[in-house]
Amino acid sequence: MSGRASPPLGSLRERVELQSKTQSIDSAGGHQNSYLPLATVWARVTSLAGSLSILGDARAAKISHSVVLRFRSDLKPGDRIIYRTMPLEIVSAEDLNGHRAYLSCRCLQTSLTG
Repeated sequence: MSGRASPPLGSLRERVELQSKTQSIDSAGGHQNSYLPLATVWARVTSLAGSLSILGDARAAKISHSVVLRFRSDLKPGDRIIYRTMPLEIVSAEDLNGHRAYLSCRCLQTSLTG
């Protein structure tokens, strides 16, 4: 159990959409990812850090976020959270304080910059 305290309920001020990742086989035999909506919930979203990197032939900006929401067991790495129209890929999701009251998700937003 973690020693982190629970956030005040009033600090969950942002509406976010939770989406579950599913894979299907496309006509060429590869995999195609799609996302199915799970729910729209209240959350607290905090930007943590940003960096620039090379992704293929393009530069990519990567911003990490912390998203705290009421506990749920149906989110996993690879799913995503839509925050203000920006898709945030869930990297990890863990019980915030061991009481199954809040879920803390580490997320990554990646965008190509040129």
